[in-house]
This record gives sequence, C-alpha cells and structure tokens, in this order.
Amino acid sequence: MTDILTRPFPELVQRVEREGIVQGNEILKIDHFLNHRIEPSFMQRMAREIATRLRPFKPELILTAEASGIAPGLMVALELDIPMVYAKKYHPEVETPMLSRLIPSPTKGGEVRMVVSQRYIQTGQRIAIVDDFLSNGRTALALIEIAREAGCELVAAAFLVEKCFKRGHELVEEAGVPLITLAQVEKLEDGKAHLKQS
Repeated sequence: MTDILTRPFPELVQRVEREGIVQGNEILKIDHFLNHRIEPSFMQRMAREIATRLRPFKPELILTAEASGIAPGLMVALELDIPMVYAKKYHPEVETPMLSRLIPSPTKGGEVRMVVSQRYIQTGQRIAIVDDFLSNGRTALALIEIAREAGCELVAAAFLVEKCFKRGHELVEEAGVPLITLAQVEKLEDGKAHLKQS
C-alpha cells in the first residue's frame, strides 16, 4: 500500500526537475506553477491523483493551512465532494471556541499561530490533511494535533511535494498517519532538484 501512496506522479516530477529553482541546498521554488501562480488544469490533475489515493480512507473533511494549501486542498475536496477547512495563519481571527498551534516560520522568522474555529470541525469526523509541501513537518504536525484535539480521526496526510531529506516524513509517520505524496525530492544539489523516479 505504501508504494501506491508515494508513487511518483510523472508530470509533477518532470516539471519540478525541469523548472524548479534551487537556492542553496535547502530551498526549492516552484511558485510559478504551484503556489503563487497556479495552473488550474494542472492542479486539477494532481488533485485527481491525490483524491484517487485518498478515497479508500473515506475522508469526510479536508484540512489544510493558509495560504498555499488552499488551492490543492480545495481541488481535492472538489474531487471527493467533501468540505474543506483551512487553518488561518495571517491575522487569525476566528469564531470561538477555537483550536490553535504556534509553529516556527523559517521563511518569516519567529512563530506563526494557526487557528481553526472548532465550529467547522465536528467530533468523530474522518479528516485528511492536504497541503502543497512537506518539509520539516511542523505545519503537518500542528494540523494533526488540531484535528485530534477536536476529537477527529486523522485518516491520511497528502502532499504534492515532499523533501525526503527533511524530518517531515518521519514526524507524520511517528504520528501514525498514512502519508501520500506525488513527488519526492531526494536532494537539492548544484542548482538542481533530484527526485525519486519510481
């Protein structure tokens, strides 16, 4: 089952390798097609693949994080015909009672608070996390904790791109959550992204 969940999605792998901008050996920028400028038809194809892999887990709600998780999360929710809730990070004012976590923000410096109104997550719901990147796993772990604090069952966590050389994969697995990824970056070296091919 694990091989099916993390099987590379060739179109995404090729685009990351061909178009990804690598800064140092840590940062991969694919904003021009994934999370700043978005190509709807490409996002739909990736969402359809994630939805196919998620369907056996029977999720009832997609949970993601503002802002770059919204596009893939919404498209997967559309494919599965279920609602989506996103954790607010920027000026996070939501209805009480609320669930929140502080997460370190390497890009912004300091910490960012993620908040979800408990009104939109029902106890006992089967929740799947969908996000664009899995790197250090802090956002994923915060979403897992929020879902569990709400009394929900976390059935899976799905990401378009995973940085295998970071701790995110390990943290999600340690939390006992099945992991779905479409592209696995094995290393960033000499200005190139090296991805798992099969």
